[in-house]
Amino acid sequence: MSDNPSCYIDPNEDKIKEECGVFGIFGMENAASMTALGLHALQHRGQEACGIAATDGSKFHTERHLGLVGDNFTGADPSERLPGHISIGHNRYSTAGQTVLRNVQPLFSELHTGGFALAHNGHITNAYTIKEQLVEKGAIFQSTSDTEVVIHLIARAQGGEFIDRFVNAIRQVDGGYAFVGMTKDGLFGARDRFGIRPLLIGRLGDSYVLASETCAFDMIDAEFIREVAPGEVVVINSDGIRSFTAFPNAESRPCIFEFVYFARPDSIVDGKSVYEVRKRMGMRLAQETPADIDVVIPVPDSGVPAAIGFAQEMGVPFELGIIRNHYVGRTFIQPTQAIRDMGVKLKHSANRAMIEGKRVLLVDDSIVRGTTSTKIVRMIKAAGAKEVHFRSASPPIKFPDHYGIDMPTKEKLIAANYNLDAMTEMLEVDSLGFLSVEGLYWAMGEKLRAEDTPQYTDHCFTGEYPTPLIDRDRKLLGGNQLSFLIEVA
Repeated sequence: MSDNPSCYIDPNEDKIKEECGVFGIFGMENAASMTALGLHALQHRGQEACGIAATDGSKFHTERHLGLVGDNFTGADPSERLPGHISIGHNRYSTAGQTVLRNVQPLFSELHTGGFALAHNGHITNAYTIKEQLVEKGAIFQSTSDTEVVIHLIARAQGGEFIDRFVNAIRQVDGGYAFVGMTKDGLFGARDRFGIRPLLIGRLGDSYVLASETCAFDMIDAEFIREVAPGEVVVINSDGIRSFTAFPNAESRPCIFEFVYFARPDSIVDGKSVYEVRKRMGMRLAQETPADIDVVIPVPDSGVPAAIGFAQEMGVPFELGIIRNHYVGRTFIQPTQAIRDMGVKLKHSANRAMIEGKRVLLVDDSIVRGTTSTKIVRMIKAAGAKEVHFRSASPPIKFPDHYGIDMPTKEKLIAANYNLDAMTEMLEVDSLGFLSVEGLYWAMGEKLRAEDTPQYTDHCFTGEYPTPLIDRDRKLLGGNQLSFLIEVA
């Protein structure tokens, strides 16, 4: 990402950036082609880079690119370039530093046990610490990805079978992660001990599939079987599926942001329809923060289901008062400051006929920094709105993420530094409201922290992190220099 002020950065600058998406398939002649289709369905989880690895049991083939899946794996059949019956793939959104080809996944290494490719969604919260220890012992890293830390641990692990080495390695790391790996013999999948990052198992005929979301199964007409359990490792080969328990005391605490923002609306997460949950968020938001308004307008696209629920609960019209341009890339050359200041209009434009003279209520999935929200409010006012009210379909984000979400530091989170009145003034709205944490759990059909229901990973709202944050704490306590750059996937 350029630091040149003439290069316009994504106008959704205060939106939480997507994580990454992983996909794997075993037992399909054109495995790489199926992987490309799966990654296309998961494109929303990462748009900076993509990669596919495949093997026919003797040779490994990898291809990694910057940019979108459709820009790099279309045209000729990917299986012609990447032959084999086993394949894994990755969509990337980095959360630190610059995206460069050496960090694009899957990462491939020749280990003494044979070739191994690995793709990863999440963040290892002790990656800095482990990397320093490994480098002191002579390890040489080829990337700044925390994923490579796991490969080094596998290479050094003791054990007979590869699965033993793999389990040994992931027991040394902490954080939220979903791994999809591949040897010449089979496919591996692993999920962290709290199930923070998602990973699912599907079947297509006699083939097995791993993916971050069910929408990837829908793309290739695969059948959803089950989720990989928290702390579970699965091995898929010619003998079928074997399950191993890497963390016997695993506890289910999936990331709540899959429902708020990350997952595609047509996906099923934790047995729940994401679309239905988001509609219920809007319904509960209307109950908690009603307003005297004429029309409900979503901030596209992620605010749409909640806005529908809000409008239905309030009994007022739902209208597409903001039109999104889907053909704008991440950067845009702007020759003058005046044009740069109009940046939000590159992606969003006001539908004046639905706005002028009306009391408008905007619904978005969340508010992070508040900068883009303010620009959208000004755009709605310029289109003739009589009043502008703003609602967030998630609770106030007061704490940063450390499990693979690209989120600002606490100092840059608007809700962490200002009260409701101050935020209302900063966003220049007539009223502002957030969904409560209790309301969010209600929308998912759960009771907040009830003993008989799962507790989600909701640290962004509550500050309750489920795992140790070793690297962060070392830095805060003024420990070792943590001199290595680690990018997370």
